[in-house]
Amino acid sequence: MNISFLGPWRKRRGATGEAPSPPTGPAREGLAELLAECELLRARAESENVALDDTPASLEALDQLQPRWRDDPEESPWLGNDAGLYLGTVIVRTVPGAQWRLDADGTPLVVLDNGREIDVAAVGLAWAEDGAPELSQLYAEVDEG
Repeated sequence: MNISFLGPWRKRRGATGEAPSPPTGPAREGLAELLAECELLRARAESENVALDDTPASLEALDQLQPRWRDDPEESPWLGNDAGLYLGTVIVRTVPGAQWRLDADGTPLVVLDNGREIDVAAVGLAWAEDGAPELSQLYAEVDEG
């Protein structure tokens, strides 16, 4: 998924058509904070009394929500994108060696120590539309190695 506001940010930093390397230091922290915002998902979760505390247990709680957003075709993709970014946030914060990387087209990926790349936005969209894969199930798979 191309995140429109990242295009100008990447151009200012001399991005080319090549996949950029993962950010380091303060840039890594800034990217992680930006991607962790997930405002729509956090608002929806709060309205359902689900605490998003960046833990695997919160992914399980999200999987249990009634998918009322599917009734709104405009909300579903936004919520799905947020769900994917939140999944990525939990992975990056709890799985050793996991980190964010922006693909050449601006797609946020989670890169694991073993080199596996996960397009978390695509996972989140599938979750929002179909309920599968479950966020907690994918997390468990990633955490196992």
